[in-house]
Amino acid sequence: MLLVLACAVLFSASPCESADVIIVGDTHLKPVNDIISGVREKLDSPVKIYNPSDVKGRLKGIAAKEEARVVIALGREAMEEALKLSPSIAVIYDLVITPPEIDRPNTTGVYMATPVREYVDIVKGYLPSIRRIAVIGSHDLMKILDGTANPQVLAYSVRSSFEFVSAVKRVDSDGAILLLPDVGLLTSTTIEEVYLVSFRKNIPILGISEKHVKQGALFALAFNPVSVGRQLGEKASKALNGMDVGQIPPSPSREFELYINTDTARKMGIHIPAELLRKAKRIYP
Repeated sequence: MLLVLACAVLFSASPCESADVIIVGDTHLKPVNDIISGVREKLDSPVKIYNPSDVKGRLKGIAAKEEARVVIALGREAMEEALKLSPSIAVIYDLVITPPEIDRPNTTGVYMATPVREYVDIVKGYLPSIRRIAVIGSHDLMKILDGTANPQVLAYSVRSSFEFVSAVKRVDSDGAILLLPDVGLLTSTTIEEVYLVSFRKNIPILGISEKHVKQGALFALAFNPVSVGRQLGEKASKALNGMDVGQIPPSPSREFELYINTDTARKMGIHIPAELLRKAKRIYP
């Protein structure tokens, strides 16, 4: 009787009941906890959380024990484990920069990279002194992020860090340089060179993270983890209702957090309107 009562009062991660949805993610990380809170906003079904190290080589058995119908995998390690599951279990991934090539059915996700159009909208709406945006990155990444879809965008397809720096040096002073999350190109040496060119030629950098804004980028747009969690929860709900989520293409976040460096704006003579400043999650003066 006491055991039954204990199971009744514990929340959905309790070992006393099975879970329709398993979330695999490192809860020591704040973005993971924010994502989980967003997922819970959209799900009424029982949910359990597992650390990636706890499910390595064991996720199939855990999913069977829990009678899980959906696994939400947060991070590449979690995703790789989840992709080994039977296609009868929906897999929804996040905390990967771009969508990986996957031939497994019943699989979709949300990726972290910000589409180029989000930067174009900010520039067009608030920063008219920036006439062009130079998008520099690999061909495949620009294709995923719509790097050539706007006439205000000048795309430079590069294959190496050397080509990346060379492209940066060709950008005109009426433009801005948009970094893409290409790990193979954005080495520490490359980033240092880009900032030197930026301040020497008075060309602002548009970054991909709060860290870049701290370093001197004019602004950056980063994915909103709670919003992403809601998106994951919506996809999980569809899976629980019988949909093959493989029919839903991977998508970026619907909402983004804005970071602005007003010191960089001042040094480069760029006016940041008050309305845009109010939208910022954090401003670096």
